[in-house]
Amino acid sequence: MKRLILASASPRRAQLLAQIGLKFLIVKSGFDETEIYTEKEVEEMALAKARIVSAHFPREFVLGADTAVFNGGKALGKPRDETEAAEMLRALSGQVHSVITGLALIKGQREIAGREKTFVKMRSIKEEEIAAYVSSGEPLDKAGAYGIQGKGAVFVEKIEGCYFNVVGLPLARLTSMLKSEGFPIWEK
Repeated sequence: MKRLILASASPRRAQLLAQIGLKFLIVKSGFDETEIYTEKEVEEMALAKARIVSAHFPREFVLGADTAVFNGGKALGKPRDETEAAEMLRALSGQVHSVITGLALIKGQREIAGREKTFVKMRSIKEEEIAAYVSSGEPLDKAGAYGIQGKGAVFVEKIEGCYFNVVGLPLARLTSMLKSEGFPIWEK
């Protein structure tokens, strides 16, 4: 059975790969993540992570991914602290924002990359809800300071696009990329 190398330490991405039955090995890229300003840079970050790991596994399929939230044209990565998390949640309150995940798949010299975009409508969030959610610690390691798969789900009014993209890994796009490169999705 072929195995995928995940160039990410994200527990959410690992859970999603396991959910669809893929065999994979986690190898953190060690890539020094810089601030993201554009949607294209999300894809470039995914490629950079995959390239670093691919150098050590040239015969394996290596997957890099990066997710960012964009609100009013401004990229929101992971908050540095609780204060920034609260600021992000205030900015998202009552708004529609987009979540972009860049994906990169590398095997040897072959590289393919793309990105998925999902729109998320947040309900108006009260200040006491922001304080309670931030104090839970959940938003501190998530782009945009919320997790749709966790407690942050209570703030999401609706989404347009791929739910799994908001979690951090658009599964339909990923499996399409893998199949296009001959990677067996449900091999026994």
